[in-house]
Amino acid sequence: MRKEIITLQTLAESKDIHIGYSDEGIIIIDSIQKFAEVTAAHVAMNVVAICLNGKIQGIMNGQEMELHKNQIAVMPPNITVSDMMFSPDFDLKAMCFTNNMLQAFLREKMNVWNEVMYIHHNHIFDINEEDMPFFSNFYDMFRHSTEANADNPYRNEIIQSLLRCGILQLCGTFKQMLRKEVATRRKTSDNYFQRFLELLSGNSGYHQTVESYAQQLCITPKYLSFICKQNSGKTANKWITERTLEEIRYYLRQTDLSIKQIADTLGFPNPSFFGKYVKEHFGMTPVQVRENGG
Repeated sequence: MRKEIITLQTLAESKDIHIGYSDEGIIIIDSIQKFAEVTAAHVAMNVVAICLNGKIQGIMNGQEMELHKNQIAVMPPNITVSDMMFSPDFDLKAMCFTNNMLQAFLREKMNVWNEVMYIHHNHIFDINEEDMPFFSNFYDMFRHSTEANADNPYRNEIIQSLLRCGILQLCGTFKQMLRKEVATRRKTSDNYFQRFLELLSGNSGYHQTVESYAQQLCITPKYLSFICKQNSGKTANKWITERTLEEIRYYLRQTDLSIKQIADTLGFPNPSFFGKYVKEHFGMTPVQVRENGG
């Protein structure tokens, strides 16, 4: 078993790999067979690979990955894949691009590629039924164009136009996927926000920290503040403060409970801390708020 790190260009020279097209910025791999001898590879270009058969497992930049039939792997440059294991029937087709070529293809849509690769870190995608006909026929169409246009003076332009079409189709799939992820996150966010409001409304000790509410929801304080801001324009701390002040005003003006009893009811550690809190937000002591109707 070979364990050395090898470049994509080195792989392209292997007799086990059939190159369908190659120029300065693009390599198209039609088929990879008997690839199990290679256990590690350093990918120096952007790669879009479609698994035709079988599956591959390995470690990609320290993370476990698996690619199987009817899945697409998309990788940015300088990815190292190691500890690779292949099923006997494993085979794939791949398009490999330099950054300059990819930018020329995508132009203003490069941000979609970057968001998927570097923000969401998504690299393996299922091919849905709607996209399957396009991707399954793309390579056949590409091969026909390269073979039929061997003497065409515009051969490179034709090939690059086809490749741009394929990359744009893939980025369209990315865009739809990102919309679904945003919708899913928003639905989850709405659910957490509603649960937070329920906790806030049903709480007998309103003056709790953001950390305390986040712990009850099993999420981080930072995420709780984020979803509150996203759903209402106010942070979690702002919600807690406003609700606490409403309750303070109610208990001081509408009940005969002592200052200590109110402090205990609202979750303050002691009357002194409660007094400082009231002074800070109302500009008056608890007694003054009670007497003046603050």
